[in-house]
Amino acid sequence: MVTFLAILLALVVGAIMIVLSNTDTMNQLGYFFASPGDFLSSAWNDISSAYSSLFKGAIFDPATVSGTPEQFFGPISNTLEYATPLIFGGLAISVAFRAGMFNIGGQGQLIVGAIFASYVGFSWTALPGLLHMIVAVLAGIVGGMLYGGVVGWLKAKRGAHEVIVTIMLNYVALLFLGGWLLNTSVFHNPAAAGQAISKPAGSTAVLPHLFGDQLFTDIGLLFAIAATFAVAWFFKRSKLGFEVRAVGLRPSAAKTAGINVSRVQIASMLISGGLMGLIGVTQTLGLANPNNNSLSPNIDAGLGFSAITVALLGRTRPWGVVGASLLFGALQAGGALMQTQAQVSIEIITVIQALIVIFVAAPQLVKEIFRLRAHKIDTGRGEGGEAAPTVDPFHTTETITVAGGEE
Repeated sequence: MVTFLAILLALVVGAIMIVLSNTDTMNQLGYFFASPGDFLSSAWNDISSAYSSLFKGAIFDPATVSGTPEQFFGPISNTLEYATPLIFGGLAISVAFRAGMFNIGGQGQLIVGAIFASYVGFSWTALPGLLHMIVAVLAGIVGGMLYGGVVGWLKAKRGAHEVIVTIMLNYVALLFLGGWLLNTSVFHNPAAAGQAISKPAGSTAVLPHLFGDQLFTDIGLLFAIAATFAVAWFFKRSKLGFEVRAVGLRPSAAKTAGINVSRVQIASMLISGGLMGLIGVTQTLGLANPNNNSLSPNIDAGLGFSAITVALLGRTRPWGVVGASLLFGALQAGGALMQTQAQVSIEIITVIQALIVIFVAAPQLVKEIFRLRAHKIDTGRGEGGEAAPTVDPFHTTETITVAGGEE
């Protein structure tokens, strides 16, 4: 319920910002008391036009009912395509979180994954069609795993803080790609003189359309669904998943119970990096690539950091991540139409996304806004006058049995 109310609050604040950004509407405030209807009517038109365009661009446009199937399913297809890399990223961050680590290196890991996938895509063109695509996808996963594994190894064996290491490795990957690799003869596209763009991937390596050539969704969506099932199974059914949760809850207790904490930390970052590498695959070989499936310096598109937001909003649960990704994907897909039809800056979408996370992170604030009287009556004390416990909105309450005890 708090999450739903947080989204509602973010939309309300977004509506206020939409009104404030329209100078014509704000000019009507000068004679508000003389004719309040003018301002209220104009404000309502601004808000309804913006949010209706957002809905039409993300979910469904009633005007397309009599159109082609491509027009009818186009908005939801765009939402799914935007959500796909966010699902991979959210799952990647969640795996690291559940192991007690904060993986801020998604940007670097997806870049390395994209480099591996791109190289296989444009150089191994002698491979048969399906095999070429599979090898390119696996190469992207391996690239991300290797870069994430470095962080896990440094954390486990040398005690390096993963936040510092991942931030620095982000810069290394970004500068390595744009400052050197794309200018080498191996990667640089001779047809793009003066531009840091790689050779395009072969057609056999490109991820095929999922719902037809006219819809903006590729087979990467199926990979994302499969990854979600795999991560959910991993946490609930696998021995390593159990050990990851144990280490994340209390490393000292896990170590006492005989769990190899170092091995778990390295494995968690390998998995996290591999999932990030899949973002690199979709960005390079998927329909989201605007450069004819070529590698460019801005291939990450901020997805490495957006993944953190998605993971937090989804509370590091696999299916919660899917829901958060669909929400953010819908906002991105609808934001483009909102900007063209309603003349509202797409930056409003970024603000709304940030507000959602802020409100989810502050559940007591949300409860106070929507349950003001109940909050005033509540003294914050439990039975016997003891202070009620503080709830961390991002903390996952788990009880797991370790060596006959509970943690």
